[in-house]
Amino acid sequence: MLIALFAFLGAATAGVLGACVLLLIRRRSLTAHLAVVAGVAVAAMLAGTLAVARAMFLSAHDLSVVTTVVAMAAVVSTVTALLLGRWVVARSRELTLAARSFGDGGDFAAPERPSTAELAALSRELEATSVKLAESRDRERALESSRRELVAWISHDLRTPLAGLRAMAEALEDGVAAEPDRYLRQIRTEVERLNDMVGDLFELSRIHAGALTLSPSRISLYDLIGDALSGADPLAREHGVRLVGDRVEPVPVEVDGREMSRVLGNLLVNAIRRTPADGTVAVAARRSDEGVVLSVTDGCGGIPEEDLPRVFDTGWRGTHARTPPAGAGLGLAIVRGIVEAHRGSTTVRNVTGGCRFEVTLPATEP
Repeated sequence: MLIALFAFLGAATAGVLGACVLLLIRRRSLTAHLAVVAGVAVAAMLAGTLAVARAMFLSAHDLSVVTTVVAMAAVVSTVTALLLGRWVVARSRELTLAARSFGDGGDFAAPERPSTAELAALSRELEATSVKLAESRDRERALESSRRELVAWISHDLRTPLAGLRAMAEALEDGVAAEPDRYLRQIRTEVERLNDMVGDLFELSRIHAGALTLSPSRISLYDLIGDALSGADPLAREHGVRLVGDRVEPVPVEVDGREMSRVLGNLLVNAIRRTPADGTVAVAARRSDEGVVLSVTDGCGGIPEEDLPRVFDTGWRGTHARTPPAGAGLGLAIVRGIVEAHRGSTTVRNVTGGCRFEVTLPATEP
C-alpha cells in the first residue's frame, strides 16, 4: 500500500502539472496538446517510479538504469505524438481549405487523403451541407428570376388597363365618346380584371408570408366539386368547352372549404381558357394510397417537357403573351400554396391531347 501511495502521489503530481500546461496552451495547435499528453504519461510513470525507487532504497546504478529506460520511452512517445499531431493537423488544414472554398460560394470537395474517423465524419457532413446550400442557392436564383418576371409582367398588366381606363375616362369627360354605354361597360370589365389581379397578389403575399389561416372542416369532395363546376359553367359555355365531372367519388376531406374552392376555381378557369372550343375539361376525385387525389384534365395539347417543372412557379404563364387570357401567372402558384398549407401536394403531367393537374390531400377517416 505504501508503494502504491508513493506511485500515485508521483503520478498525480505530474498529472496536475500537465493539466495546468494544457490549460495554458488550450488555444495552441493539436500537436502541442498531443506532445503534452505524451509527456504527462511518461512523466507520471517516471515520477511514480522515482518515488518508489527512493522508498525502496535502490542503488544509484539501479536508479540510473530505471531513469534511462523511462527517458528512452519518453523520447519515443514524444516523437510519436509529434508525428501524429502533425498528421492530424495537416488533415485538418486540408479540411479547412475545402470548407473555405464552399463557404465562398463553391462546392465542397472532400480531401482525397485518408483522415481520422472524426474528420471523415465532419467531411461527410460538410459535403451534405454543401449539397443543401447548392440546392438552396438554385432555389433562390429561381425565385429571384421568378420575382423579376412577375414584377415586369404585373407592371405591364397594370399599365395596359390603366392606360385604357384613362383614355376612356378622358373621352367620357370631353364628351367625345361615340358610345358612352359601351365605354362604361368596358371600364367595369377592366376594373374587375384589376380587382382580380390585386386579389391574387394579396392572396399570394399571404401564402409567402405564412399568414394564410385555414379553418378546416369535414367536407365531401362531391359537394365541393359540384359547386366549383357550377361556378365555372358560364365561362365554359362562353368558350364552348364541355365540363365533365362524372368520376367523382364522394370521399370526405378535412379542408378549408373557401380556400379549396379557390383551388378548384383556379384549376378550372386555367383549363377552360387553355382548351379549344368543343373540347372537354374533366374533373375526377378518388381515394389512393397517398390520400385523396383530385384531378383536372384539359385539352390544351400538352405542356413542353422543359416547362413542366415551372408550371407552379410564380409568374409562369406558358406563353409570352401579355394580354388576356394570359393572366398574371399567379393562379397556379396560389393553388400550390393553398394545397401545401393543407399538407398536400400538386403535380402536373401530360396526357393524350392535354395535361392533367393533380392535387393530393391527406385522407380523412370515413
